Amino acid sequence: MNNYGYQQYKQQSVNTMTSGELLLLLFDESAKRLTKAEMALKNSDVNTFEMSINRVSEIIKYLDATLDKSYEIGRELSKLYEFFQFQTARIKAGRSVEQIHQLRSMLLDLRSTFKEADRISQIDVVKN
Repeated sequence: MNNYGYQQYKQQSVNTMTSGELLLLLFDESAKRLTKAEMALKNSDVNTFEMSINRVSEIIKYLDATLDKSYEIGRELSKLYEFFQFQTARIKAGRSVEQIHQLRSMLLDLRSTFKEADRISQIDVVKN
């Protein structure tokens, strides 16, 4: 498959996702990048480590920026994302595998929560 065709396929996939699917994809990408950062840390690959942690930080910033903070849940999630940003800074400074594991666990727990909320909302759509 040529690269152009693959890029078109990827773009179309993203454009046709529901907001819930896109949210889950962002959490999956964050977890993947944290795993990549952990492997880079173990291999003393500082450049890959930095790029991976920076990408996690960018994703968290994006998630925070898309919140509707006029609602209480949006404000509370923003605080959680702020904490995640703090954790990424700690990981970057301390280069701790344990901290990577903790952040990945928290992100995957939140991902599971959003997945369940999306599943419930899909059931409600079908009922109505």
